[in-house]
Amino acid sequence: MAKTSVKKFLSEVKSEAKKTTWPTREKLLSATAIVLLIIGITGVYFWLLDMGFSTFTRYLLAVLGVK
Repeated sequence: MAKTSVKKFLSEVKSEAKKTTWPTREKLLSATAIVLLIIGITGVYFWLLDMGFSTFTRYLLAVLGVK
């Protein structure tokens, strides 16, 4: 692997950074809303799943007579 000088590396980083395109405010807010919605739906899904397993476990323990 060829060695690259720090100066050349930083120059290349700067060059690549100039090629970066940033999303518009509207696109950023839209993407953020979608991410938050998916997080919320996933959170509710796992909460319901947890409640179901918890209820089932309590039921089994009651049937088996375990305190």
